Amino acid sequence: MRRDSRLSGVLHVLLHMAEQPGPATSETLARAMGTNPVVIRRIMAGLRDQGFVRSEKGHGGGWTVACDFEQVTLRDIYDALGKPELLAMGNRTEAPGCLVEQAVNAALGEAFDKAEALLLSEFGQITLAALSADFHTRLAERGGFLTLENNHAA
Repeated sequence: MRRDSRLSGVLHVLLHMAEQPGPATSETLARAMGTNPVVIRRIMAGLRDQGFVRSEKGHGGGWTVACDFEQVTLRDIYDALGKPELLAMGNRTEAPGCLVEQAVNAALGEAFDKAEALLLSEFGQITLAALSADFHTRLAERGGFLTLENNHAA
């Protein structure tokens, strides 16, 4: 099963954007993320609808952060993405006729629900500001200057 990495990618993009002195184009963000500008525009449009980013058209336009990093949590961004599946595991059959499989599904379903609730609670405690602060700590330790295009070197 393929993992859904949109949350990680969007958080990555938002932190890069916060470091930019001006708007970042979809093309620039796509190059940094190793994806297509159409994918960036689609994701960013959803974030714009929620008020997390804004876009400006024309020469010198692009995407900018429109939210307060102190107030926005990972849970907020997760919700804005449409609440993608958190866990890759699931039941073999959703409505089994076998009583053994029903017992297995009940136990797994309860455990999955608890794990998901805990994870979403944790997401609600982590702000974008906390991620940004961690980035700045790592940047200071490295002692370098990083740009959107060259930030991915080890």
